[in-house]
Amino acid sequence: MRMNAAEFTLEALETPALTKAHLADLLFEQIGLNKRESKDMVEAFFDLVANSLIEGTDVKISGFGNFQIRVKAPRPGRNPRTGEAIPIGERRVATFHASAKLKEQIHGSIEQNGTSEVEWSLGAE
Repeated sequence: MRMNAAEFTLEALETPALTKAHLADLLFEQIGLNKRESKDMVEAFFDLVANSLIEGTDVKISGFGNFQIRVKAPRPGRNPRTGEAIPIGERRVATFHASAKLKEQIHGSIEQNGTSEVEWSLGAE
């Protein structure tokens, strides 16, 4: 299914974070998918992103940013309560780097009298 570009305006979210449930509600209200399809689409998207990262594949979302897995080297650590030295082993961590376009949009929203609206667009521009 091909969708035209659509703009979403999120004003004064009830919670300080945009949740998967809220994303599904936006798809239901503004795109016209039924609630089940909306929830399934959001879940499928995040499953695809997570599974790609788990497999070691970078995820690049044009105009938004890049998700990557980075391997952090082992290092010495310290138990803050006891002060005891504890080795921290090698581990994989997810990182996100915002695209230049997203950084410009964030910076621009600060310059425009600190509005609390966030605009999102879906589809090709």
